[in-house]
Amino acid sequence: QVRLAESGGGLVQAGGSLRLSCVDSGRVVRPYTTGWFRRAPGKEREFVAAINWSGTDTDYANSVRGRFSISRDTAKNTVYLQMASLKPEDTAVYYCAAGLGSAVGLPLNYDYWGQGTQVTVSS
Repeated sequence: QVRLAESGGGLVQAGGSLRLSCVDSGRVVRPYTTGWFRRAPGKEREFVAAINWSGTDTDYANSVRGRFSISRDTAKNTVYLQMASLKPEDTAVYYCAAGLGSAVGLPLNYDYWGQGTQVTVSS
């Protein structure tokens, strides 16, 4: 079973940086793709970034490309989302998810989800 837990959220001023972590504490090791999604108040869940199991392939939403970076530390069962040049519109609850499919930008691709971590960017 995959058990995901996010951490690293908080309050930051516009232009600042945060690093989110997603730890898989489950005992099943499978070649999952890990994705980050976010949900802002009153909006639908939105794809942010994804990384394949080996860490060799990444994908980003246009809204974060060049500002966010996703990476994986397989030894620590952890995926990171480094966020820089944060904007107020990045304010949302950020979720990590794991799945085996190829449609990395779609929530339906993912079977396991964490509880989320709040990121608030003040102007």
